[in-house]
Amino acid sequence: MLGLHKKDLNLLLIVMVLALFAPFILNPFPTDSALAQFNAGYPDLMQRFVIFGIFAIGFNILFGLTGYLSFGHAAFLGIGSYSCVWMFKLLSYNVVPGILLSVVMAGIFSVAIGFISLRRSGIYFSILTLAFAQMSFAIAYSVLSNPAFNLTNGETGLQVYASDPQWLQSASAPNAPHLFGLPMRATETLTVGGWDFQFNVGYYMCAIIMILAFYLSIRIFRSPFGLMLRAVKSNQQRMIYTGLNTKPYTLAAFIISGMYAGLAGGLLSAMDPLAGAERMQWTASGEVVLMTILGGAGTLIGPVLGAGFIKYFENIFSKINDNILHQWFSALPDGLEDLLITIVHPFIGKGWHLTLGLMFMMVVIFLPGGLVEGGQRIGAMFKRKPKDTNGGLSAPATPAE
Repeated sequence: MLGLHKKDLNLLLIVMVLALFAPFILNPFPTDSALAQFNAGYPDLMQRFVIFGIFAIGFNILFGLTGYLSFGHAAFLGIGSYSCVWMFKLLSYNVVPGILLSVVMAGIFSVAIGFISLRRSGIYFSILTLAFAQMSFAIAYSVLSNPAFNLTNGETGLQVYASDPQWLQSASAPNAPHLFGLPMRATETLTVGGWDFQFNVGYYMCAIIMILAFYLSIRIFRSPFGLMLRAVKSNQQRMIYTGLNTKPYTLAAFIISGMYAGLAGGLLSAMDPLAGAERMQWTASGEVVLMTILGGAGTLIGPVLGAGFIKYFENIFSKINDNILHQWFSALPDGLEDLLITIVHPFIGKGWHLTLGLMFMMVVIFLPGGLVEGGQRIGAMFKRKPKDTNGGLSAPATPAE
């Protein structure tokens, strides 16, 4: 079905269920309960789950298949964001032209950056991509914000103003990002008992795009092209000795990965029509590396899980403060309550990165294969062992087996 084997089809169905039913899955606690702060089923956060899932899926095509570790993919994320906003400024708030231009521009820049960076491998490749990303950040932050040709608007960020031409924007169209007249922010709320489930137009557009991006990544992984990239990761030097030129394959993987990043950047601007140079910083590149490794580099569903995992904890742990901790530990004696709050305080709020760092260390040490390996281990525990009916000796296999 869809050109996929059963195992890959099952993975695709799992991703579809997680994406399409996220408003239910991510709201396990009633809205008015004390645990409602752990819910993540609201549009802004769900959109970040799927957008950064796309970003991580694309990065995994490069890193997971070829082993080339790029620290500069945030450059393509920023290029995609700027391109989308420029379409809003010049044409209209319809997100389709902006998203398409984001992918095209990211592809063009990835050709140039990849052609130079792939002349080296290993740590030298990583440093080159990091240098290009930081140069892109510096150019967007200062050089291209020059009033003579203001393309990025510097530290303020590129946004849409009433004075912008918007040549194709009709009077009846929403004055905000929309999909052929359907506002991205349009949200319907379903109330069932104590639960409120929100269904957002922008989220479902991003979710469908992520499903298509995931399906494309499966086809790439299982194609002869994907097999060639795996061979590059296994032993590129041996392939070169046999007379095979690996550069076109690695460059193609770099371009595809960059276009995925540009798509994610365009979707970020489609949700919020503002593009800033901070999306090109090295921290954004490092974040997608963490997502991929945490979920399981080289696996299909791992980057999606890693992106959701990090974005969930980023938003949940960062909003927990001392007042919430006092509510949690209010039943304890005052001295013990203050002690526990003192211990937990460095791991929440602005210090949530410490929590992320510890979780990342635990995964790397005990689950080198990421969250996917953890799921495989749990699944293996529940597998039924074959019953021993031969006094501890295995029965000989019959021809039918």
